[in-house]
Amino acid sequence: MGLSEQHKLSAPEPAKYLGISTSALSKFRVFAGDQPFLKFGRRVVYDARDLDDWAAQRRRISTSDLGTAARASGELERLAAMLTRGRRDKRDQIRRSSHQA
Repeated sequence: MGLSEQHKLSAPEPAKYLGISTSALSKFRVFAGDQPFLKFGRRVVYDARDLDDWAAQRRRISTSDLGTAARASGELERLAAMLTRGRRDKRDQIRRSSHQA
């Protein structure tokens, strides 16, 4: 089946399909960078199969499970870097305040 033979979804259809707002869909596309879409000029469309695959990667067994999408996108490394940076910043802040006292 070629590209022209498949029905593509454009806003707000993919958001409704996933059960999320059009704003959330846009933010996932812009900031997460892991959501497949097709772009024709200014028009953004989605393939339902890509949406199914993307949603399946977000299946979790608990709220603490980061899932395969997080591991594949490098989210684990980013979270670890944020925690390390946060601890370092807090440590430096404590050191500065103890030196000023």
